[in-house]
Amino acid sequence: MLKAPTGVGNADGPLTNTVNHERDTLKIMAPRVKRNLAETGPDTYRSIENRGDFLEAVDMALREREVALDLEADSMYHFRERVCLIQMAFRDRIFIIDPLTIQDMSPLKTLFYDPDIKKVLHGADYDVRSLYRDFDIDIRNLFDTQIACRFLGIQETGLDTVLKKRFNLKLNKKYQKKDWSKRPLPKNMVAYAAGDMSYLLPLAHQLENELSDLDRLSWVQEESELLSKVRPPNENNEPLFLKFKGAGRLRPRGLAVLEALLQSRRQIAERKDRPLFKIIGNDAVLKISKARPVTLKRLEGIGALSAKQISMFGEELIRAVTEAMALPKHRLPEYPRKRPPAQKPKVPKRVQAIRIWRDKTAEKFDLDPAVLCNKALMTAIAARNPHRMSEFNDIEDMRNWQKENFGEEILAALRKNR
Repeated sequence: MLKAPTGVGNADGPLTNTVNHERDTLKIMAPRVKRNLAETGPDTYRSIENRGDFLEAVDMALREREVALDLEADSMYHFRERVCLIQMAFRDRIFIIDPLTIQDMSPLKTLFYDPDIKKVLHGADYDVRSLYRDFDIDIRNLFDTQIACRFLGIQETGLDTVLKKRFNLKLNKKYQKKDWSKRPLPKNMVAYAAGDMSYLLPLAHQLENELSDLDRLSWVQEESELLSKVRPPNENNEPLFLKFKGAGRLRPRGLAVLEALLQSRRQIAERKDRPLFKIIGNDAVLKISKARPVTLKRLEGIGALSAKQISMFGEELIRAVTEAMALPKHRLPEYPRKRPPAQKPKVPKRVQAIRIWRDKTAEKFDLDPAVLCNKALMTAIAARNPHRMSEFNDIEDMRNWQKENFGEEILAALRKNR
């Protein structure tokens, strides 16, 4: 069995003392409000839009052993996306917290960082990154139900599909792509946000029991702990074309034009507070960068933009292209070509040996082979060519559950191919 995340169950550790102190502080801060949040009942929800109710809701959550969480954001409507709602559920209570109204979300840090309270989310990667980006929130003791589904061999792991099969719940996706930053939010959108929250904890209980029966619960706990540490990418001064599909096929002059267009699009999007794709789509950007128009007439002739787009920011784009075309040759960018490290002749043979073992084992365990051991890890193991269990510790991305449960089998597969 894997060890629990650092600090879990350690009643005497400094982290726990800090959390307990902050819990007490929250109890003092939470005012006595006229309406009792504890009256929230089954299949109902409470909208939290003021600091008093917020502090009381957090204080109630801090008394629980597990809390289900979700969030809604506005990535399709603004240049910089924001968390617009935080849904929180435990027992028979559901709270819909409005961070745009309350603004100071710091009391949530105590809840999310408490290692004694399990946080249940489904597909938590985006949520973990967003909470850290917007509120500097770290999550401890995460249990991701989507990861749990994968380790049970469930192929369709979307929450709507899982809840339909297990609880016969049909979710209405009507509001999934709406603008969650609008205020006031229509009641039906808030109700949608609350719709699946009462099912997350029962789902987690089912999955945990099934994983325990298969001795795989510790696998999911380790994967969930690693997921809780992901962070949003840092914004840096690297060229934008490095993250643009198709840039690697352009010559230096084309890259310069592409970069100028991407920078111009970014400036327009930030000024208008719109997402990049609502200014100009990637296909249109690539088409313009290849055509390199230096007049509005030529830009119109490409057919990449609508008349409205050309009217709104055609001149800015022409200016960007013109400046890029004027760059001297020695200032043109080069697309970095990463050559894969030279492999020893026997590495591909070892990869194949691991793949054969993996595919047979995945079939036996009724798992997607990539869940058991993905291509990158197979290659890393083959390159390291371990001869004993301790050497697996040199392979950075190899999990404890993989070493403990399958290390000897992998060594045996490698011994046959040395």
